[in-house]
Amino acid sequence: MTRHAIGIDIGGTKIAAGLVELSTARVIAKEIIPTKPERGGDEVLRDTLDVARRLHAHGASIGAQICGIGVGICELVNPEGEIRSEYLIKWQGLSAQEALAKIAPTRFESDARAPAIAEARFGAGVPYRNFIYLTIGTGISYCLVLEGKPYAGAHGNAIIAASGILSSDCESCGATLDRSLEDYASGPALVARYNQRSSSQPGATALATGVQVAAAAASGDALAREVVTSAGAACGNTAGFLINALDPQALIVAGGLGLAGGLYWDNFVASTRRRIWAESSRALPIRTAQLGADAGVVGAALCAPTAVAPEAAPGRP
Repeated sequence: MTRHAIGIDIGGTKIAAGLVELSTARVIAKEIIPTKPERGGDEVLRDTLDVARRLHAHGASIGAQICGIGVGICELVNPEGEIRSEYLIKWQGLSAQEALAKIAPTRFESDARAPAIAEARFGAGVPYRNFIYLTIGTGISYCLVLEGKPYAGAHGNAIIAASGILSSDCESCGATLDRSLEDYASGPALVARYNQRSSSQPGATALATGVQVAAAAASGDALAREVVTSAGAACGNTAGFLINALDPQALIVAGGLGLAGGLYWDNFVASTRRRIWAESSRALPIRTAQLGADAGVVGAALCAPTAVAPEAAPGRP
């Protein structure tokens, strides 16, 4: 019988969940609901449990063999699958794993690593033994994939690419600028930078998402072009640093902005290649993720406790 798992991808904006056929990555049934983390961890957990129960019931109705639940969450998760932060999803102390395990055996994973597993097994990472998976969207994070498996680090924290403060001093005025890359180049950062600068313009309309700012840039909005160009270049600076430090075979990019193409992508790629120090790495493949919006759900399902462990595909160089 074909094995299935429930994959749940919990982000700051939405919860995406699906019943996944593990041997093919086919998403048989899928639900997307808003996360609304401001309501508190109990409410988010209640919604997550409801979604998991519905998908489990659907699987049972079609005779699917469900081996477990995997959850990719936008928090720090250690190598043992324990949530170690609650920046957005307040689940520490709530026994969330035990509650989900009453439906099926459950394991947590970082939402930066789960989709990288999916791309390594079924997507753009298949040709490579080692690659960097970079997500550019509401947040900016990375995962180093080695031999088809994600490297978590000693404490599970090897996902942080853009949250640390990058301090710089102006040589002209002496001011110190304390800003992280996420404060400058993520989706919400593009919105904040654009809306702040456009608010003084007559008839200006506030934008709501980074993708909208990118679309305004594509339509010729000069301010949007400036914001998007500078953000793409800044993100490429960090991508180049990661490539210099980790020496991967490829860079695979995901997330709303990472997949949006256009001006952001063009400046990101050009900046990345300019920042790569070694000549032998400068032309490495920079590819977009293949599984798109389903990568998080598929990757989470592959992390279920009794799912087939992700392995490097045969024939990789």
